[in-house]
Amino acid sequence: MNTNQTELQKKLLPRHIRFMALGGAIGTGIFKGTSETVSIAGPAVVLSYIFAGLLLLVVMTAIAEMAIAYPGTNMKGFIHKAFGTRVSFVIGWLYCFMWLVVCIIEVIAAGSFLQYWFPSIPLWTLSVLCASGIVAINFLSVKHYGEFEFWFAGIKITMIVLFILLGAGILFDIIPSNQVDYLQNYTNEEFFPKGFSGVVSALLVVIFSYGGSELIGLTLNETKDAEKVLPKVVRGVIVRIVLFYTLPILIICGLIPWNQLSGDSSPFVQVLSTVGFSSAAHIMNFVLITAVLSAANSGLYGCTRMLHSLAMEGEAPKWFAYVSKKGIPLYGLICSAIVLIGGSFIAYLSPERIFGYLMAIPGFTVSIVWISICLAQVKLRKTYEKQPSFKVWGFPYISLFTALVLTVICVIFMLNPQNRISMGVCLGVLCLLIIVSVLTKQRSK
Repeated sequence: MNTNQTELQKKLLPRHIRFMALGGAIGTGIFKGTSETVSIAGPAVVLSYIFAGLLLLVVMTAIAEMAIAYPGTNMKGFIHKAFGTRVSFVIGWLYCFMWLVVCIIEVIAAGSFLQYWFPSIPLWTLSVLCASGIVAINFLSVKHYGEFEFWFAGIKITMIVLFILLGAGILFDIIPSNQVDYLQNYTNEEFFPKGFSGVVSALLVVIFSYGGSELIGLTLNETKDAEKVLPKVVRGVIVRIVLFYTLPILIICGLIPWNQLSGDSSPFVQVLSTVGFSSAAHIMNFVLITAVLSAANSGLYGCTRMLHSLAMEGEAPKWFAYVSKKGIPLYGLICSAIVLIGGSFIAYLSPERIFGYLMAIPGFTVSIVWISICLAQVKLRKTYEKQPSFKVWGFPYISLFTALVLTVICVIFMLNPQNRISMGVCLGVLCLLIIVSVLTKQRSK
């Protein structure tokens, strides 16, 4: 296979990377998953989002630090340098699995939002149509893909800001609505209705919501001046993600009692409809569809680039490394597209409970990936030829503390009886990957 057929093109600009990180993290987790996290912890779930944001800050800074120390190496490459082929094989394939599950979640969410307008069309039909559209976008050149994702993510970020402004105006009676004294929802309802344990229990779903921000770790081989771009992107993205989650949740819990949120539709649409802004609810529903499709778009990108990275390291079939003239890992995209469209049919089997089962899977796998990044940074710091100017502070304690907290969250998740099915899937895939990595290693000797 010729070299020029396996090299990715450096066509992604700083604004593309910034919005891809935001686009990957702002999807179903906020627009549909907030109803689940609020039901778990009540209004106190904002503490879960803030704490998870601090964990994400450490992970993102670790990626930026290693990217500066090892130019031209992506996220999986750091793990490979730190722990060798076997660990990078497991983490790389686990990351692909996670993104495919995320993509399926996002297109099913898009289908459920479309049912707001087309209630007679089955969920699985709308989900398959959305999946087909996302696949088509990913067949564009990488530069056009980055531009498409820039505008995709820009729409939802703009609408979140407008929702915050509109909600704040209604809360403080600046904008008239069909009710008065919304602020009583803060005083009449408990802030910790499920206790502090609810805040801890919500963390896994919150981490799923933030998962995707680490996607910048896979864009390094397609980014111009990655060493200069990453520190600025990390600082900006972290602040925006935390604000875009916590402020809307505070507004939602102010405009409608937390225990009245329904999981059938987006809390954003439900709140706007409840306060008498039904026309705004239609606009928001359109934005929600573009938002979750944007997250699916980022997810499919992440999966195909990880497959390419695995193939380049000899940890996946060589044909996954093939890059078309448009800069697309072609065969990785074709295989991912088949899984995505096929996975969309899950909505046909169990449309009522599908989100509860699927959303826990990425939360667990994201935690494992984040733990690997933190531990890789701890191990590699002493091997740097030159210490980068942008790095994780409090070394090694902050990185180790983050890895420990994420491990505790995973254990709590595993011990929760409600997560047995999701946990069985996660552990089954993890064990399968470990077995395959051992057999592959032995065969190569």
